[in-house]
Amino acid sequence: MTANAPHTTKPAKRVLITGSQGFTGRYLAALLHQAGYCVLGTSTRVPPSGAGAPAVAQLYEMDLTNAEQVRHVVSQARPDYVVHLAASAFVGSGNADAFYRTNVIGTRHLLEALAEGATQPRKVILASSANVYGNQYEGQLSEHAMLNPANDYAVSKVAMEHMAWLWADKLPLLITRPFNYTGVGQEERYLVPKIVEHFRRRADTIELGNINVARDFSDVRAIVSAYQGLLENDAVNQVVNLCSGTSHTLQSIFNLCVEQTGHTPQIVVNPAFVRANDVKVLYGDNTRLTHLLPGWAPTPMAETIAWMLKKE
Repeated sequence: MTANAPHTTKPAKRVLITGSQGFTGRYLAALLHQAGYCVLGTSTRVPPSGAGAPAVAQLYEMDLTNAEQVRHVVSQARPDYVVHLAASAFVGSGNADAFYRTNVIGTRHLLEALAEGATQPRKVILASSANVYGNQYEGQLSEHAMLNPANDYAVSKVAMEHMAWLWADKLPLLITRPFNYTGVGQEERYLVPKIVEHFRRRADTIELGNINVARDFSDVRAIVSAYQGLLENDAVNQVVNLCSGTSHTLQSIFNLCVEQTGHTPQIVVNPAFVRANDVKVLYGDNTRLTHLLPGWAPTPMAETIAWMLKKE
């Protein structure tokens, strides 16, 4: 380059994160911003300032059930990549209609808008859920396990997956099935934050269900790292479990909190929290994930608990 040649920089890759203001979205936005992406986000409610998390360059108000609004946001964002996290997700909410409207119809609106857009994204990652497997198996679940959804949320995610593949000839799709994951900022209605907050408050008692069931729990920071890796990987037209590949009982998580705080609240088993016929051990097979991302590894649960206990 000669001394008089203008200095040019390559424009940052534009990534659209739906649900960017949620628990996972905020961590993913921060990670991708740090990696040099231009992060664009969506939320059903935009703050008066029009800004979301500091990592989000532009936050759009978007209701997935409004097809025209979805088309408008996609045309404005012009994303190179999309990570679709927005969903009606809390299984215990009991709002079945919202599951189907948002998770199935809303996702269809997004895929249709992306397929019809002036520019095609390089990859579209859709977040499904390990709930699609149901609870019929004991032990480790790979992506080949039979789907047997046991509630409306899980059924909506199965339907979303099947619907999404109708767009596979138009869009480079990758579907993820996250197992349980946790971290600082997750609401206390979820189990691990509930346990941790009882220790942070040094509560005398804690009500739990069956403390001997074992499930796969990951750290949200490891999960968003996997999302970044999958964005930058060539893999498309497949399903990938996002999981640690190990299981932890609630008793073992409780014990980690005891070890790190020196506090031991009394566990009161609430029969209302005990699920009938709950399988004892369920966890994910992350072989495909670690094959696609050789440098990725789950975070040890002790580190996650220490981080959550020390949050500001």
